[in-house]
Amino acid sequence: MYGTADEGTDRTLLVGAAALRRGDRLLTRRVARWRSPVTREVLPAVESAAEHTKLWWAAAGAMAALGGGRQRKAAVAGLAAMGIAEFLSNGVGKRLYERRRPPAELIPHDGVHDRPDSSSFPSGHTAAAVGFAAGVAAVSPVAGAFCAVPAALVAVERVQSGAHYPSDVAAGAVLGLASAWLVHRAPKPWWSRLLRG
Repeated sequence: MYGTADEGTDRTLLVGAAALRRGDRLLTRRVARWRSPVTREVLPAVESAAEHTKLWWAAAGAMAALGGGRQRKAAVAGLAAMGIAEFLSNGVGKRLYERRRPPAELIPHDGVHDRPDSSSFPSGHTAAAVGFAAGVAAVSPVAGAFCAVPAALVAVERVQSGAHYPSDVAAGAVLGLASAWLVHRAPKPWWSRLLRG
């Protein structure tokens, strides 16, 4: 006896979700085992600088102070996209979907004990980092490329430290990109004076 089309779809979704969970755990375990000098020194330093978006505010300040009108536009666009991304990830996403952080047995280092209590999904750090970098890149590709390097390091650090699964980071990156897209697609009367130059 054959099942209905709905039963087949449900079964496919369950199998896909189980495969995603297995892949998340496998990647988390592998990335958390990285113990190169980069993972021991550079990643924590970048994460510390990005905590509470300090790194992105500093980058925006430097672009506004040292660059011309185009750099000021890029800084404002980056900050606007970062703000939207933070709201979507921390204000909406984490409230809609409660997910536990990766279990301690997947993380073979001491950093696993210093993690937030909030939902793991999505990664707010990644959303803010990607939102800022993508917002900047849409106005100034060169500045955006420079910002993309620490943004990528933040995303990797969130998995390596055991704070997030790779799927949390991927979701945060999608929210960051969507936020940058919204900033550049929305009417701009509220920030047009800041963008003039």
